Parts: sequence; structure tokens; C-alpha cells
Amino acid sequence: MACLESPVKAHGVAFFLELRKRLQSGLLIVGKAVAASPAEVVVTGGDSSLHVRAPGGELSLALPAGVSHEQGSCTPTPGGEACGEELHFRLRITIDQSADEEASDDVIERLRAKESYCFFCQGCKTRLLEDRVFKRVLPLPNGNWNAIVDDWCCHPDPFANKLLPRAEDCLLGDTFLLLARDGGCEETLAVEVNPAGAEDSQDPKKPCRRLALVSCKSCLSVLGEAVAPETLKLYITQVVVEPTVGDREAEASQLNRSLFLEKTIAARLLELSNTLSTFHFSVQTPDEKAFLLLWLLNSDSIVASVPETCVGGERSVSPPALHSSSPRAARTLKLLYIACSDRGILQRDVVTSWEVNAIGHPLVLPLKVCEELLQVLEDSNSSLPSSLRCMRSYEVAYLRL
Repeated sequence: MACLESPVKAHGVAFFLELRKRLQSGLLIVGKAVAASPAEVVVTGGDSSLHVRAPGGELSLALPAGVSHEQGSCTPTPGGEACGEELHFRLRITIDQSADEEASDDVIERLRAKESYCFFCQGCKTRLLEDRVFKRVLPLPNGNWNAIVDDWCCHPDPFANKLLPRAEDCLLGDTFLLLARDGGCEETLAVEVNPAGAEDSQDPKKPCRRLALVSCKSCLSVLGEAVAPETLKLYITQVVVEPTVGDREAEASQLNRSLFLEKTIAARLLELSNTLSTFHFSVQTPDEKAFLLLWLLNSDSIVASVPETCVGGERSVSPPALHSSSPRAARTLKLLYIACSDRGILQRDVVTSWEVNAIGHPLVLPLKVCEELLQVLEDSNSSLPSSLRCMRSYEVAYLRL
């Protein structure tokens, strides 16, 4: 199963399954290296399970609770010109409406006042802040509200020193938390002033920004910024926040970096999409430069993929969801994405259109995290059947919830 943990770049996909809960239907793709014709593929299923049998291999897959394959519903369907090495099938599923959805992994939605939390470094699992209890947990204005203030005010930002947390406050941004510093921070956190970028220092319209970066003393990972002498800004992609329960380690910090980032961003996109009724997101660096454009297509997908290299002969395969070692299909978000550095003409036109028309709710993340997120998306894209990797000028990826 080790080969299932790395992206598929040089080989095709043996089995790919995407189920849509709202549509109660699904798409199954079988590579022709596994089956030469639709007649060689037999699909059966039971309660919360799916089984695909073909001459080149078998797929046994656990589905989420309450999701079942409708027997006899699998039928071949045309896949288009890009499907020369693939067989496409449509199938029906049934959904038990009483089945509970999994709890959200969105830390910003889980935080509550008057409860005790511990903050861990996601990189090295070090406890950064112990037993923090907040009297108030309050949301900040959404998006780049501070940039809008700069554009509309002809005098210094009147909110600069007013939207900061008090001693027992936690203020929630779209991708970060604002906390007051206390004595315990000196033992676990380091602050280093980063010089302003060359472009900012040459632009008279921009204030000279010198970021005070906050990092973990144990592993030196950058966690956020010191936006004021007594205020910490910690990005949700860099820390794990969990209720205080004895001396146990944070469960989320046991995930590998790629999986943690994937699930954290997916949960945040889903929550913002639901609350703001938006499907377009512009991932930006702290200097407000767009790095990635994301278009959320589906939030009800259940996906699993198995590469050809993991299927052989009579061997039964229990595949993971994308990038996982779990034998269970995963709830995912289906995204279209474009890297703003892409040099393609069509991609540049899309990026320009988003910028001119102010499309995309801004999500600010450190540059290194933006690069990591792009790698996660590219790994997902490379593991898809060739016919599904592109949609017009965009590339396709799935992020697990």
C-alpha cells in the first residue's frame, strides 16, 4: 500500500470513483489496463460498501455511513475524446438521510468562550500555549477589510488599534487567530523582525511594512506575526488548537503536514462558502498579492482513487481516498484552480478578469503555506484520470474534509 501515499505522475489510474450525495449518483472510471471493455466490469455493493471486479484487479471500498450503491444501476457512458484509455460508468446511490455528517475540522468554528484550549505547533507538536480560557471569542470583519480602509481613508487607519484582543479575548479572522500575549509565550515563541520587501519600500503609496514574525522556538517554524507589541496573529495552518485534556498530544498534530494542510483548508473553504454564499477564493500572501485562484464546484463529493501500479492480477485492492492509507472513500471538496504565476495565455486572462472584477474572497496565508497548498493541489490533480484533470482554463483537484 506504500505506493498509494504518493501522487501518480507516470502511471494511469486503475479505478476512480466520485459519488455525489445531492445528486445521488456517481461516476466510476476503470482504466483499460484493468478491463478492456465495459462487459468485463462487474459492480456490486452492500450497505456502505462498493465492490468492482475486473480481469486486471478488484476494488473493495468502504463508503461513508448511510451511503449505499443501488444494485444494477451501473451503466457504461461515453467519456469524451480524452478517454481513450478509460472506461466510464454511471451509477446510482441511495442516501440514508438520518446518517450524521462528520464533525467539522474548522478550528475557527469550534472555538468557544469559557472553555480551556491548548495550542500546539503543527510542525513539531510542541505545546505553545497552555490552558487558554477565553472570556470572549469574536469574529473580525471578513476578507481584506483593512485594505479597504486604507483605500477609502485619507488619514491613518482609525481602526488600527481598536480591533485588537484584550487579555482574555480570541478574535477570529478568515485564516488566523488574534490572541493577547502572556508570560508563557516567552518560553515557547520567538519574534524576529523581517525587513520590508523591496517592492513595498519603493512604492510611495504603500506603508513600509516590517513584519514581526512569530516562530516556534523548538523547530523555528513560522507560526504567524506579532501585529502589535502585545498581540499574536497565529495562522490556522501553522498551529493545532484542541480542548485541554490532561497531557495527551493533539490528535490533529499527529497528521502529516500535507494531510493537515489539506483538511484545514478544505474545512475553512466549506465554512466560508456556506456563510458568505461565495464559491470563488483568492489565496493571497500577507503583502496582498494573489497566489492562487480557487473555484469551489462541489462540496458533497465522495472520492477514491487507485493507480495502476497498486493493482495486479487477482489481488484485491482496498484503496484510500486521495493521498491516504485509509481503505475508505473520503468526503471531499471539488475545486478548480489556477496558479497566478501560470504563464499560459488563457490562464493569464482568467487571472486578469478576477483582479479587474474583484472576483474571489481573499484568504491570506504565508507565502510558504501558499506554495505548500499549490503542491497539495498539484498532487491531487496528478492522481486523477487524464480526462478529469482540466476544465477549460482551470485545473481540477479534490481536497479531503
